[in-house]
Amino acid sequence: MNAFNAALSAVFDLVLAPFGYRQAWFDLLVWPVLAGIVALLVYKRLSNQAGIARAKNGIVVNLLEVMLFRHDLAGVLASTGRALGQNLLYLGHNILPMLVMLVPMMAMLVQLVAHYAYDPVPVGAVELLTARVDPAVTQVKATDVRLELPPGVTLDAPPVRTADGEVVWRLRAVAAGDHVLRIHMGDQVIEKGFAVGGAPRKVPVLRTKSWEALLYPTERVMPPESPLYSLDFHYPDRPLAFFPDGERGILVWFFVASLGAGIALKNRFGVTL
Repeated sequence: MNAFNAALSAVFDLVLAPFGYRQAWFDLLVWPVLAGIVALLVYKRLSNQAGIARAKNGIVVNLLEVMLFRHDLAGVLASTGRALGQNLLYLGHNILPMLVMLVPMMAMLVQLVAHYAYDPVPVGAVELLTARVDPAVTQVKATDVRLELPPGVTLDAPPVRTADGEVVWRLRAVAAGDHVLRIHMGDQVIEKGFAVGGAPRKVPVLRTKSWEALLYPTERVMPPESPLYSLDFHYPDRPLAFFPDGERGILVWFFVASLGAGIALKNRFGVTL
């Protein structure tokens, strides 16, 4: 997973932000359109275009029969059943291209979120660092977890520890910089980045050993033998002017814009959806 994240990030770090991280509008306009075009090419190559067209026509014909012969109960039920069958065929023709398309679409989306969804924590702000112990790996209790802070970050309150192995620290960002925090568990040390102040940039939101590491590629995946399951910060959403802010905003915008681009360009590419 580390190799995949590193390779993907290396590619997108080169092609994203051509005008700097402050000009997110360019990538948020261009990449959803590219995603829509990729989707059309995948559909054209891998889907049964003739089958999709027949299924759509069958659905329309049977729905028209329902409307025209609505007083014939037996006929309505038969036409409805045939329409549902054609709908299942239509969905079946779409499964393969949708599965294949999911990989490049998710790659684009994850990188857009990593680059543009969050801002560094402002200097002077107080944020929470949450650590979750992995009981399947270690017998170390949450009470034995210790945090080592670098210059520029201070502890704002004593840590809160829960019975289910979670530790939460309130940290105050005193100085700008990309700080590295060190969490001690027994004889092991796990590092976590903390971005404070300065220019917009990628920030280290979540470090984990779960599949979610694919969604947050800024930091290395937590090794399987790590006594911690995850470490995460809550960063402020980046304001994106004409686009919805933050991770959810980018998700919604990406899918709406890519779908709109696909629908607008489907005839030019000769694709039946």
